[in-house]
Amino acid sequence: METNWYVVTGGPSCGKTKVIEYLSFLGYRTVPEAARVFFDVEMSKGRKLEEIRANEDELQRRILQMKIEVENRIPCEQLTFFDRGIPDSIAYFKMSNMDTKPVIEASQKRRYKGVFFLEQLVFEKDYARTENEEVARKLGDLIYDAYNDLGYKVIRIPVKPIDERARLILDNLLNF
Repeated sequence: METNWYVVTGGPSCGKTKVIEYLSFLGYRTVPEAARVFFDVEMSKGRKLEEIRANEDELQRRILQMKIEVENRIPCEQLTFFDRGIPDSIAYFKMSNMDTKPVIEASQKRRYKGVFFLEQLVFEKDYARTENEEVARKLGDLIYDAYNDLGYKVIRIPVKPIDERARLILDNLLNF
């Protein structure tokens, strides 16, 4: 099913969240990254990050389920920007040596109108990001490949200030 949805993606520490926040500030409908929401909700219950990440397979399955549930609630015709899409989970499943078939099947239920891949910034860890720079780059490559393998045209967004990256995204909406 075709949608009016766009994905802003890339490896960890590429600036997705800040660009999504800026697009939201400009008045566009945005959806935050499911993994961060999941971590925030679990940590608000008193769980520590190490405890949440103790079973990586279960964590990835739960994040995928959250993404599916969120997409089920958003009208397909509504212009929406997602901080990561369902196909991003293919990379995370691969990194955990998990079967990617459920993610691929979920990815084929709806089709994003466009995908923007943000080039990597200088790597920084934060409360939810436990990868190192090497793993972040590998994830970025796997994410890019996942969208390409699913037949998406992926537009690369270079490293620039937040507002310029958002402008590049908005200027390229008609290229899909």
